[in-house]
Amino acid sequence: MTDQHQVDLSFMQEALEQGRKAYAIGEIPIGSVVVYEGRVVGRGHNLRERDNDPVAHAEVVAIREAAQTLGSWRLTGCTLYVTIEPCPMCAGALVMARIDRLVYGAADPKAGAVDSLFDLVRDPRLNHRVDVTAGVLREDCADLMQAFFRQLRIRKGV
Repeated sequence: MTDQHQVDLSFMQEALEQGRKAYAIGEIPIGSVVVYEGRVVGRGHNLRERDNDPVAHAEVVAIREAAQTLGSWRLTGCTLYVTIEPCPMCAGALVMARIDRLVYGAADPKAGAVDSLFDLVRDPRLNHRVDVTAGVLREDCADLMQAFFRQLRIRKGV
């Protein structure tokens, strides 16, 4: 196992912890962290329901915190870790924030804009491209989502 893979596993565990925080408050359990020079500079989990904010996705929350922490909207040199493949909005935010690298856990075949439906972050027509590592702790990330939706169906009696 490479050193980078060990680093990715460690930070994905932190993203999973953020996803568990979302789960605990009834949000879709997606978590994210932004890392710069080996330290977490932004954390986020979904807050759409709590805040009545359609853009309060885990990635956007973490990107906003990272920008505040670093004092710049340009997050060059940063890696974003997220439990689920980003949607089009979040993939666009990665490009706009100039994030260098994305590491995600499980694919999102219904809304993924990195590998599943689109390849927004590597589109050569855009002025920035993001390196991607997919599938880190895939099963753990998918299990968290499946548990949430299983519990939701039970609560709704479906």
